[in-house]
Amino acid sequence: MSEDLCARLQDVKEAGVYRLSCPLAILEANVALSGLTLFEVDIAAVHSKGEFLATMAQVLVAPVWFGHNWDALADVLGDLSWHPSAGYVLLLCGGDAKLGLSAADYEIVTNIFADTVSYWKSQGKPFWVFFADGV
Repeated sequence: MSEDLCARLQDVKEAGVYRLSCPLAILEANVALSGLTLFEVDIAAVHSKGEFLATMAQVLVAPVWFGHNWDALADVLGDLSWHPSAGYVLLLCGGDAKLGLSAADYEIVTNIFADTVSYWKSQGKPFWVFFADGV
């Protein structure tokens, strides 16, 4: 199974936004084998847009120009030049189904994730977003 998952993670065409369907340890091991960069975002303590953006900035080690707004998050996810990699995996875990956000903000961030996946596909790199159980 690991070889299949490792190969799938490297497949740009399959990259997207998904609910995690395997144990976390299996995903982590396969991300390491595939040469991709894993950003594991624990959103258990997130209860607002500001907390979500601050948590994302910390995990992504966002540059000083990060403006703590949705446009800045989209810009950072579409750049990642300070994290050169064959591709990226964003794992959201530990929070509620709406990531600690209002319904409107949740819709915005899921659109940002989808746009980010599309952008990286156009660059020939996979970008995955996984929602772990509870998220």
